[in-house]
Amino acid sequence: MSDEILFSQSDFEALCERMRSAGRVAFDTEFVGDSSYRPLLCLLQFGLPDGECFAVDPLGLENLDAWWSVMADESIEVVSHGNQAEIRFCLLLGGVQPRNLVDVQLAEGLLSRSYPLNYGALVAREIEEKIRHKETRSDWKRRPLMKQQIAYALEDVRHLLPVWDRQQEQLERLGRTNWAADEFVRRVDDIVAEQSRESYERISGIHKLNRRELAVARELSRWRDSEAELRDRPLKRVLRDDLIIELARRQPKNTKELLATREMDRSDYRRIAGQFIGCIQRGQAVPEDELPVRPKKDDGDKSQDEQVIGRLLSLALANRCAELNISPSLVATAADMRRLVRRHVYGELEGEPPLLMTGWRAQVCGDLLTDVLDGRIAVRVADVASDHPLVFERVEESSPG
Repeated sequence: MSDEILFSQSDFEALCERMRSAGRVAFDTEFVGDSSYRPLLCLLQFGLPDGECFAVDPLGLENLDAWWSVMADESIEVVSHGNQAEIRFCLLLGGVQPRNLVDVQLAEGLLSRSYPLNYGALVAREIEEKIRHKETRSDWKRRPLMKQQIAYALEDVRHLLPVWDRQQEQLERLGRTNWAADEFVRRVDDIVAEQSRESYERISGIHKLNRRELAVARELSRWRDSEAELRDRPLKRVLRDDLIIELARRQPKNTKELLATREMDRSDYRRIAGQFIGCIQRGQAVPEDELPVRPKKDDGDKSQDEQVIGRLLSLALANRCAELNISPSLVATAADMRRLVRRHVYGELEGEPPLLMTGWRAQVCGDLLTDVLDGRIAVRVADVASDHPLVFERVEESSPG
């Protein structure tokens, strides 16, 4: 078998056994995410170390348990590119957590200032192969799939293992192998944490509500989740986020008041107006001591001073990343910088330590940034033609006179 699409459960499970024997596999998916309650997994693609590539049609299989168990096996290396969707599928459909998942896109951010770098550009950079993608608008739900669709899909895994082999050599030479391993685990942990949050916590604008309004929004969100799953429709096609926020604020007492809310006077909403009113009443009935806690929001710079400090740290970080040839956007976001400033300068100690004070980031730039904040570092312009023209130098402490 080579460059095939598999349709049978037995062939799929045999392929998974080959992966186990090989100890490593390249992995990608094709899915449709805009027309159903959850993204619909339409195709799985695999690349084996011997160069063979396979596509698997999941729509006709009994289950994908054999594959999810491979992803959950820490002895099997699964190599991917930009794998957020693949992690979510593993968690939602497999009910297990990936244990040895590599993302070559993340790895490249630790080897260059290019993050996120698309697959074709990454393959060209690392192994000088050219990818021609022509099926980016394919309807992956439609059957039968065309030959060119399968060829396109298999290209997405054909070069992953050679790319990762090349990256591993560079990471080891630079002493960054552990950095990459930490990032791969953190990616999975972040998505696991995201999945554990209630749906209402992810609604845009939810942080603006008080605790009673939050309770109403939570009830409306839970109803929307149930209804969307029952009808297999995207959440926002059932009830938009902004309408949940508006109903939580207004809390209409009856159908007339409900339908007076802008964009709620629709025939489909009129038919189920009583369900909306029921959600609102349940939220209003929640005891004070059981009201949800308001989610924290990173609300940007609190003052002009904080904004200035943030810009200075961004310069220091960009300069250090240029020296090391790593991507600043992978090292820290603007929100990460604000958390460092608020903890180190303003003494806001609640919650976990800022990302920049943990792991390899603390080694690379954490001390530099905190020293800048403490006034132990001065900055000057050195070689203006350099990729990193600024020099951050330690200030010599003057001895008592």
